[in-house]
Amino acid sequence: MIIRKLTVNLAVADQLTLDDLDAVKDAGYKAVVCNRPDEEGEPHAEAEAMAKKANALGLEFRYLPVNSGNITETDVEQHAAVLAEMPAPALTYCRSGTRCAMLWALTETGKQDVTTLVETVDKAGLSIVGIAHRL
Repeated sequence: MIIRKLTVNLAVADQLTLDDLDAVKDAGYKAVVCNRPDEEGEPHAEAEAMAKKANALGLEFRYLPVNSGNITETDVEQHAAVLAEMPAPALTYCRSGTRCAMLWALTETGKQDVTTLVETVDKAGLSIVGIAHRL
């Protein structure tokens, strides 16, 4: 698990395991959002199991699966709404963390300039250059 901080209240991570949730809680996160569909790619912990463990640890958990190759405006709106209602700081995760970073950047469109968004994600070690035209 690699946690990459984007803001004071939001970080993104690659695929989490059930065991990673203890470290997420210990790191001070209060909420976790899974943006990776259960049926995507190689085997990984399913959202239902992750939610059960997260809730047992006192973490809020949401499952908001998003197709990384086709992030819709609805996906962006739902992501923004989920983050707004969950306690901070929150950690979002997917296969690599990039899809979560893209979702965050798209929720910030109009609030921050494109260069700042791209640089913020770049400093975290990911790239959203492929969606810069949407920002």
